[in-house]
Amino acid sequence: MSAFARQLVRSHPARTLVRPRFNAIRNYSETKAGQPSESESPAPQQQDTQPESLSPEAEKLKTKEAEVVDLTGRLRYLQADFLNLQRNSAREKEQTRDFAISRFASDLLETVDVLSLALKSVPANALSSSVPSESSQISENASEPISKTPLAYLQELHTGVEMTQRQLLQTLFKYHVKPFDPTGDKFDPNRHEALYQAPIPGKEPGTVLECQKSGYMIKDRVLRAAQVGVVQDTSP
Repeated sequence: MSAFARQLVRSHPARTLVRPRFNAIRNYSETKAGQPSESESPAPQQQDTQPESLSPEAEKLKTKEAEVVDLTGRLRYLQADFLNLQRNSAREKEQTRDFAISRFASDLLETVDVLSLALKSVPANALSSSVPSESSQISENASEPISKTPLAYLQELHTGVEMTQRQLLQTLFKYHVKPFDPTGDKFDPNRHEALYQAPIPGKEPGTVLECQKSGYMIKDRVLRAAQVGVVQDTSP
């Protein structure tokens, strides 16, 4: 090395050459310290998705609560069914009591009809005729009772039949069996049985003209429909 070179080295110490390297190292170190490396980056925190485990006592309590709710619902349904059963049974019992004699009462109505025909067969003027006492025949023996005229017997028979019919109807009334006469009413196929139709001037078509046989009701049920004649509609 020449003398000039040695002098140049002495005038320029080695620190001027090493300093840039040291600065680079220091900058690299600061960068590494300020920014975490990929290997040192914090791992993302995982959420704990596992449900909390219940103690055996808590699980048993939860099971019992579910059983109580289920049994309570069943009990309410059973109570409602029992109340409905009671109401239905009471209604059926009442209907059975009220309509138990329907067939028997229907058979008795034929007897009532016969008694009614017997009463209608005797005109009212025949019953109102006076019977003179002089027409009574007195037997030769005074101890024998005075014989009656046929008219007197007819009046007594009519009275007996009328009393029998009245007593029979009163017995039927006790069991809510009542007659009805629909003369003049609008024809109702649920309550009336049409026997014939006739055009009657001045009468509204479809109304009951005549009731040949009375109808009967047992409470709100038709026991026997009334047999009637209906006014016929003559309009074209």
